[in-house]
Amino acid sequence: MGIGLCVPPARCWKRLTRSSRGQPLERPAATIIIGLSIVERRKQTQRGPVDFSRSHSAPAAEQQCKPRISAARSTPAPPSPAVPGFRTTPCQTFTAWCNSHLRKAGTQIENIEEDFRNGLKLMLLLEVISGERLPRPDKGKMRFHKIANVNKALDFIASKGVKLVSIGAEEIVDGNLKMTLGMIWTIILRFAIQDISVEETSAKEGLLLWCQRKTAPYRNVNVQNFHTSWKDGLALCALIHRHRPDLIDYAKLRKDDPIGNLNTAFEVAEKYLDIPKMLDAEDIVNTPKPDEKAIMTYVSCFYHAFAGAEQAETAANRICKVLAVNQENEKLMEEYEKLASELLEWIRRTVPWLENRVGEPSMSAMQRKLEDFRDYRRLHKPPRVQEKCQLEINFNTLQTKLRLSHRPAFMPSEGKLVSDIANAWRGLEQVEKGYEDWLLSEIRRLQRLQHLAEKFRQKASLHEAWTRGKEEMLSQRDYDSASLQEVRALLRRHEAFESDLAAHQDRVEHIAALAQELNELDYHEAASVNSRCQAICDQWDNLGTLTQKRRDALERMEKLLETIDQLQLEFARRAAPFNNWLDGAVEDLQDVWLVHSVEETQSLLTAHDQFKATLPEADREQGAIMGIQGEIQKICQTYGLRPCSTNPYITLSPQDINTKWDMVRKLVPSRDQTLQEELARQQVNERLRRQFAAQANAIGPWIQAKVEEVGRLAAGLAGSLEEQMAGLRQQEQNIINYKTNIDRLEGDHQLLQESLVFDNKHTVYSMEHIRVGWEQLLTSIARTINEVENQVLTRDAKGLSQEQLNEFRASFNHFDRKRNGMMEPDDFRACLISMGYDLGEVEFARIMTMMDPNAAGVVTFQAFIDFMTRETAETDTTEQVVASFKILAGDKNYITPEELRRELPAKQAEYCIRRMVPYKGSGAPAGALDYVAFSSALYGESDL
Repeated sequence: MGIGLCVPPARCWKRLTRSSRGQPLERPAATIIIGLSIVERRKQTQRGPVDFSRSHSAPAAEQQCKPRISAARSTPAPPSPAVPGFRTTPCQTFTAWCNSHLRKAGTQIENIEEDFRNGLKLMLLLEVISGERLPRPDKGKMRFHKIANVNKALDFIASKGVKLVSIGAEEIVDGNLKMTLGMIWTIILRFAIQDISVEETSAKEGLLLWCQRKTAPYRNVNVQNFHTSWKDGLALCALIHRHRPDLIDYAKLRKDDPIGNLNTAFEVAEKYLDIPKMLDAEDIVNTPKPDEKAIMTYVSCFYHAFAGAEQAETAANRICKVLAVNQENEKLMEEYEKLASELLEWIRRTVPWLENRVGEPSMSAMQRKLEDFRDYRRLHKPPRVQEKCQLEINFNTLQTKLRLSHRPAFMPSEGKLVSDIANAWRGLEQVEKGYEDWLLSEIRRLQRLQHLAEKFRQKASLHEAWTRGKEEMLSQRDYDSASLQEVRALLRRHEAFESDLAAHQDRVEHIAALAQELNELDYHEAASVNSRCQAICDQWDNLGTLTQKRRDALERMEKLLETIDQLQLEFARRAAPFNNWLDGAVEDLQDVWLVHSVEETQSLLTAHDQFKATLPEADREQGAIMGIQGEIQKICQTYGLRPCSTNPYITLSPQDINTKWDMVRKLVPSRDQTLQEELARQQVNERLRRQFAAQANAIGPWIQAKVEEVGRLAAGLAGSLEEQMAGLRQQEQNIINYKTNIDRLEGDHQLLQESLVFDNKHTVYSMEHIRVGWEQLLTSIARTINEVENQVLTRDAKGLSQEQLNEFRASFNHFDRKRNGMMEPDDFRACLISMGYDLGEVEFARIMTMMDPNAAGVVTFQAFIDFMTRETAETDTTEQVVASFKILAGDKNYITPEELRRELPAKQAEYCIRRMVPYKGSGAPAGALDYVAFSSALYGESDL
């Protein structure tokens, strides 16, 4: 793009040029075309920041944008003679402008018409203002040397896109003031004014717009041009006050004192802003229309002085923003590491406790273990569940912020990944389930052990009572002095004993079986049980041996003894089995039981009723046996026989039968009462089962329905993100309000466990199922809320509208064929093609690697949003941050701590100083820092 300017302004010039023969020729005025490419303009605008607080002795490298007047300037240059088309003011202005740049090279000009004639200072001026090296000048003093030097300068100007027409080296060498001033004005336009750009306007229009914007708030100031708008001096004072209010008290300025206002502006600019005095106040005030070029030249110095400060402030703000994001991310990383360490440490401490399977010998001790486990479930675990959920939310939020700020993904310390925590949590729940199962099985085992031990003691006591004295009886030799009848009686009695002994064989085997089962179940008093069982077995073997010996002796005596009392024999034959029946009845009536349901209790009651149905027959048998004994006594009384106080065939007396019979009749109603009490207890347990089942059958489907509803919400959210968040928050509050039903169910579950009820046929839902479903519901709603929050972060950070998010959601849902909130690779490819992407296999594979870094084979909605925002949004880059640091460093490849502390807030400056590595290049002072490596590290492109 080019800008056409005429020299002098508003009309064409006529100038005299010389031919090669030295004859003057008249040429028409020509237009100077100034062209500047965008790339060259950017090179010219990369100047260092301006610090108005610096003294005039600040190095030139730190004040590239500020024109300065050297000490030699104390003697002003004499004015040049007037030239048609120019007043004295532009000549002085251009001289001062040239000196403001030449003094950086340690020189100046006194007469603009004469001092550029040899081309040396002209070339030096171009090198200073452009920052580039020109060809080596000719050192000779001949005319052709001077023309060659001026041509080198003009060629350099032309190389910058400026087309010079009708300006030749000969005119400059000959001291043509009009051509010299026109050339200087061209240089000023190209290097001081052309690169001014304000809201897509440049050069003169851009400078005028900048002045209007800066002076708009000030009274009595209305900048419309570069001549009459500046005559009262208020515009210049307003520019200074706008950027440096500490230098001028604008409220004290008066519009009717233009010379005072102008001189105030000139003096302040020269003293504090290092802008030399280029204009004369009286000349401006007394001229109806001040020279536009002179004022534009002088005002452009203010633009460059103040624009550098604004650029430095913008660069500092950019760096502060980047550092703030980085510091916030580091804080989130530290919080994640802390939460993860605490949660893993709690799991590490809890797992050994749950893995401890050392049982307790007593039921009370195991009940205490069960109560400790309930406290763990009710009090200790729920806060950790919340911490785990919050940890996942923090991790997802951090990763979202890192993606939005183009930082590398956060990689937690070894062993603290979300997957590591999830694996540790699953291990904890597995150990927890195993521990609960072990507790319940251990309680059942102890319950059965108590039952078996009590049964063993009862049967052993009955057997020991039965065998008591049997060995002494079998060892007697009472048959030696007995009669034949007595011997036969002894033999029959012995046969009855053998029958009784055989009947007790099952009892002994049952006792041994009980002892064996107690050993297999690891009963804590197994030693005493084994000792007692062994004594019973030894005694039983001894009884068998003694019985066999006594039978042999009685059979030998039987051949000698033949008389026996038939009635006593009949008594013995009927009394012995009846006595066994009585013993069995007493044993059954005193037997203990273990039931778990109403049906089992009803079965015992039915069996007991069946037993009671046999009592009438037993009563008749008892009467018959007692009748035999009465007949024996009657015979003895009738025949005057010696009364038989004992039955020779049996040791059992009628009194024994009566005693046992009376005991049976007393035990029957007692057992009735015990069974009825057990039935009542089982009925209470059944009511507890039904009560728990009624609540569980309502809560279980409710939780499942809510989980499915949350899943549908996550897959098809509609409305604005705030409306979605409000709806999800309402759902979360409804779920939290439902917690009272869970607590009430926990109370019913505790009552069941306290009653030792471990099964429930009325429901398929156990308390563990309800707990797992509840935790899954809480986690699902929390993750859905976190997803919407991340979408809000993405929208706010990328500047997305609600319509864009709705469009993203509609596109995602359209290609989500399975409606599970995830797209498969083929669906994602179809989605991209529908949006106009022309993808090859290699490009699509690259995108899938970015969208699915874990190779899960799916694309989530959050990843889809991240991809779309990356495609549509503009964010900070490493190159932008490096360019900002370079501005603060004054275009150096390094930066010093003093510059950082001066340009940045204290907190951000110290952060950079701590993190930046020393600069290793040549020519840097001690303590210089490498800001390029630091900027790359911010975006994960290098290791700091």
